[in-house]
Amino acid sequence: MSFSDFQKVETVKSLNHFLADKSYIDGAAPTQADVKVYKAFQKEYPAFTRWFNHIASYTDEFADLPAGNDSPAPAKKEAAEEDDDVDLFGSDDEEVDEEAEKLKQQRLAEYAAKKAAKGPKPAAKSIVTLDVKPWDDETNLDELLENVKNIQIEGLTWGAHQWIPVGFGIKKLQINLVVEDALVSLDDLQAAVEEDEDHVQSTDIAAMQKL
Repeated sequence: MSFSDFQKVETVKSLNHFLADKSYIDGAAPTQADVKVYKAFQKEYPAFTRWFNHIASYTDEFADLPAGNDSPAPAKKEAAEEDDDVDLFGSDDEEVDEEAEKLKQQRLAEYAAKKAAKGPKPAAKSIVTLDVKPWDDETNLDELLENVKNIQIEGLTWGAHQWIPVGFGIKKLQINLVVEDALVSLDDLQAAVEEDEDHVQSTDIAAMQKL
């Protein structure tokens, strides 16, 4: 009996019914008739065939497999015998795996092409307001500002500044800056500003906002 057109669901049903009381397509042992039907089914349902053969290899370990959304049913003796039949055509498994790998590589290539077409994403940036407090009212504020702006780090751009009175004639420097988040550590930046011990008492992040 011929089973070759698996595009029709009826063919699958007919084959299942045909094998209800048989182990092989023709006779009492595997023949080329079995190979022909197997390859016809594999060609139409490559993913299902690959999955079935892979899961069938765990027949003796079903009880040890972790539970999924649906717990695996215990394997029957008849299923184990059918698994032995499938092993006779093990070379077809390799063909299915190769097809699956080719499809995977093709999809990865398509994804990479789409990503390249969109271009690189803009770097994540933040705008920061930094407070720099001098020691006292005798601190040279011009020198303090110059020393701060002389700090050059990749991904750092200094912006506008102002002097804010804090009492007793002391003014603190409040300066805006833009940083690329992946390149500039604010902790390291504060440490660099505070290295000017002759002018800087301390620093604080007054505000920060993602751009």
